[in-house]
Amino acid sequence: MSANASKNFLITGAARGIGRGLSRLLLHNGHRVFLVDINTVELINTHSNLAKTHRSNEDFKSQEVDLRHPPSITEAVEGAKNFFNGKLDVLINNAADTSAVGKSPLSALTLEEWNTSLAINLTAPMLLSQACLPLLQRSASRDSGGCIINMSSTRALMAEPNNESYSATKAGLLGFTQSLAVSLAPHGVRVNAILPGWIHVGDECAAADQSGRGWEEGLSREDHEWHLTGRVGKVEDVFRAVEYLVQAEGVSGAEMVVDGGVGRKMVYPGD
Repeated sequence: MSANASKNFLITGAARGIGRGLSRLLLHNGHRVFLVDINTVELINTHSNLAKTHRSNEDFKSQEVDLRHPPSITEAVEGAKNFFNGKLDVLINNAADTSAVGKSPLSALTLEEWNTSLAINLTAPMLLSQACLPLLQRSASRDSGGCIINMSSTRALMAEPNNESYSATKAGLLGFTQSLAVSLAPHGVRVNAILPGWIHVGDECAAADQSGRGWEEGLSREDHEWHLTGRVGKVEDVFRAVEYLVQAEGVSGAEMVVDGGVGRKMVYPGD
């Protein structure tokens, strides 16, 4: 695919955080985006902000979707199909449930919390990939198919306390990516994963918009120096990884870590 050609993206978890930043940057670079999220307030805010510089319902469209419910996923994909006239270039499975991260020790982790993580972080990407396949695959009118990018996490590879449901689903997403890359190769669809580390997104939400909060706020010098790159991660870092994986026609089944090199550091007690 040409680096300059406009492409059609479906992004889940697009109302805030990494998903919102990716949506903004993709639109800025001339692509079309279908934004999916369950958070009504954040989605309305993001839609309003994007509409200041881009054409609503032409350059982008947003839809409130509960990824825990399969019928809602079906409706979302049908909406994307109509918006993109049946052709999707990139599905980014970005949405994730983080409600139990660092909060629920195993003794207090509820089955509801565990199942919610499974439903949003792992089952929804499977259902979305399944439903989007007809829009992504190679066909008589389409020489090459599209691609799927699954947003995993470095917590699939290393852990902090009380991350069981999140880490398990993000690790499962890597296995899903590997298997799907093999299964969808005959359809001309590539599948890859991105593993973000600390990507600071404190400025990517409605509250930050209202207060004028900048990206730097809340970060210390030590936070930046902890990274081999000398700074905490930005949404732009993930965006560049997305750009590469979309354009790299020779890459499938890959896992791209975007963590500022932190995962390569050995940390001793007292460090």
